[in-house]
Parts: sequence; C-alpha cells; structure tokens
Amino acid sequence: MSSPCWPDCYLASAVSSTVMASKGKVRGISGQYPLVQNVTVTEGGTANLTCRVEYNDNTSLQWSNPAQQTLFFGDKKALRDNRIELIHASFSELTISISDVTLTDEGMYTCSLFTMPVRTAKAYLTVLGVPEKPEIDGLTKPALEGDQITLTCITQGSKPAADLRWFRNEKEVKGAKEVNASGKTFTVRSSLQLRVDRNDDGVAYTCRVDHVALTQSPQQATEVLEVHYAPRVEINPSHAVPQEGQFLKLECMSKGNPSPDPVLWTKDGGQLPDLDRMIVEGRELTFISLNKTDNGTYRCEASNHLGTSSAEYVLYVYDPNAMGQHGTDHALIGGVVAVVVFVTLCLIIVLGRYLARHKGTYLTNEAKGADDAPDADTAIINAEGNHAHAEEKKEYFI
Repeated sequence: MSSPCWPDCYLASAVSSTVMASKGKVRGISGQYPLVQNVTVTEGGTANLTCRVEYNDNTSLQWSNPAQQTLFFGDKKALRDNRIELIHASFSELTISISDVTLTDEGMYTCSLFTMPVRTAKAYLTVLGVPEKPEIDGLTKPALEGDQITLTCITQGSKPAADLRWFRNEKEVKGAKEVNASGKTFTVRSSLQLRVDRNDDGVAYTCRVDHVALTQSPQQATEVLEVHYAPRVEINPSHAVPQEGQFLKLECMSKGNPSPDPVLWTKDGGQLPDLDRMIVEGRELTFISLNKTDNGTYRCEASNHLGTSSAEYVLYVYDPNAMGQHGTDHALIGGVVAVVVFVTLCLIIVLGRYLARHKGTYLTNEAKGADDAPDADTAIINAEGNHAHAEEKKEYFI
C-alpha cells in the first residue's frame, strides 16, 4: 500500500537526494540547460513532449503541466492520468505523450533539470479546435423569381477562428463574415444575400470551411436552389420558306418552372380548323402537306401558376412555281440595273476627260507667242501682238 503523501514525499526525497549528490559538481554542470520545443496538436490527437540535456551527470529531469503539477520525474509517473504515458526516460532525455488531447491541455509545460540551481525550459502546447461541419440556413424551397433571400453558413468549435468561403457552382462569391468567441473556441457565420431569378434554378451554393486543423479535406455543405418562375415562349419553324405540298413542323419552346404542360395552339384567335392535316403532339404542331388554306397567324400559349406567356407565327404558304418565276424576273431586273450603272459610269469618265482637255487648250492659246520669245520683254510684246491680231480678225454681222 502506497504512502498517503505520494507522490510529493517521493519527489521531495528524490529532489533532496539529487541536490545532495550534485553539491560537489555544480561548477562542472553550471552551463547545462534542458532543451525543449513548442508543440502543436489537433484536438483529439496525441502530443509528444521531449526534453533533452547534453553531458548530464545523472541529474534527473522532470515534466510539469501548466498548473505546475508534476507529470513525470525521471521514469516515475507522478500524476494519475491515463492519457499521459512515458515514451523514453534517461539522464539525457525525458519524453512523454498526452493522448486524446483536449483544449484544456493547452498551455505552458516546464521541463526542469535538478542542478544547483535548477535549470528549466518551457514548451507551449497549442491545441487546435477542429471546426464542426457547416450548416446552411435561410433557404426556402421553392424560391420565387425576384425573391430576396439570405443564406447563412454556420460552423462552431474552431480554434483559431475558421474561414468560410462561398461558391456558386464552382465560382467563388463573397459573403459577409462574423466571428464570435465561445470560451476557447469560435463560432463563425457568413451570410450571402441573393435576388434569385430563373438562372439560379438548379444552381448549387456551397459553404466551405478552411482551417489549419483540416489537413486532409475541408468541411463543406451544399444547397441546391429551386426557383419557380413564369413561362417564356417562342415558336421555331422547321422551314424558313414554307411551300405548298411541304411538311412543316412548328415547335413551341416554352420554359418555366413548374413546367407549363400542355401548351395551347390556336389559329387566328380560334381553334385549329383541320385536325386531319394538323397534328398536335406535345409542344409540336405538324402540317402533313401545306396548302394556301393554312395561311394565318398561329399562336402558342403556355401557363403555370405564376403566369401565362404566348408567341405567334405568321404562316404564308408559297407557290413553288411562282417562286421560280419570281426568281427569273429578279435575275433579269438585276442584269438590266447592272448594265445601266456601267453605262452611266462610262459616260461620266468620257465627259470628265473631254472637259479637262478643252480647258488645257484654252490656256495654251493665252500664252501663244510667249514660248518662242528670247526674253520677258519680247514675250509681252508678242502676247500684245497676238491680242491685236485677234482684234483685227473680229467680224461684225449687220
């Protein structure tokens, strides 16, 4: 049966004997200090604390917790805690482990070397709080187009505070972050405001938690939006120029949520007249063989509980023979126009050259006599003489 003063009595005796044994050797070891390192561990993990001394002369080593409770003195366990175990004990090293670490284990741990005086070294044990899986609140299903909604992502238990990131499908979007302390851990919120439209229907919004304790993969939560919206309609014909005798299909492209089925086809504001040649199947209106009686305005209408939408298509059935004749006439007219344009351009060119040539002759007559003169005075006299001759050659008609 152990003594009631264990372990303090044993430690006091051990310390006393160690001090007495080393009194005559203080000077020889006065430069020795224990060496330790800070340790970081994730909550729930295992922390190993190691204290080393070089050239120790059989002096004992001791580990103490932040509350100054002795954990191990040499190879002797002093604190009854099943999580704390001895890994290695010698005069040069004392290594212990703390398993299933909690946030309360965080703090300054002390390694003591019982010389005279006692040498100590301190190692800080940092415990990382693992954030919980995030949750997304504020999503209403279904949302209506034009609604303003706020998605809020929450994660708790992180230390230090986690970082929250939002993604719209694979593209990151920015949210508003809020951090609140709760004891040693933090609660983190991030809000994302949206005005939803039909383009948000089926879009996945993901909230991802980034934290130093999440070494393998981040925690995340995803919500897929469901948006209800009124339908929109358009009509696509199978032929751009429908002709008599042809097959024609009109497809009513209606998109809405809930899906606007079925659609309603009408002609000129009334029911379809000839259901033997017109086949309605789902969203499609099919004409087996077109004729002139099919000409008119066809309307497709689609509805759901949010609204009604419609589109119209004006059908004109062309005569294939008339279309060929019109094609010949158009070619003939085009040829005539091309010839007229070519002739006009030629006339403009000829007229321009004629005017330019006659303008040059007039200037040459003005200067006649000046080209052959040996000097400027003679050129002037010759020019005046030419004018005089010109006056003598005037004719008068009575």
